[in-house]
Amino acid sequence: MKRILLADDDAEVVTVQQTLLEALGYEVRMALTPADTLRELRRIPPDLIIVDLRLPRATDGRNLIRGIRDAGCQLPVIAVSGWPDDLYGTPEEDLVTRVLTKGNIRELVGTIEELLGTRALAQRGGQS
Repeated sequence: MKRILLADDDAEVVTVQQTLLEALGYEVRMALTPADTLRELRRIPPDLIIVDLRLPRATDGRNLIRGIRDAGCQLPVIAVSGWPDDLYGTPEEDLVTRVLTKGNIRELVGTIEELLGTRALAQRGGQS
């Protein structure tokens, strides 16, 4: 089972994403702060990390992305944000695998499937 680490300061968003991704067959861990994310990364290494860029500020998400890479983690990192422009043109843009607009679940699941080589939606009849 592929493991995903969700880093987002909005517990409600994380709970919804966790429920959906677990229903699609992923093991999901969540972290509500950058410090919790780095701790969880060391505790049980995931196969992919999803980082909300604003934790609650854009600089928090960018600092977390740098911290993930500084820890030697080469796993795929998806940055999600309602303001993806916060990442464009910054040094951290080159440290993420993909930047997605927050809230597009179909795009998020499709990207996860692509990066992890899984077909969660196809196996469940394309439900979202």
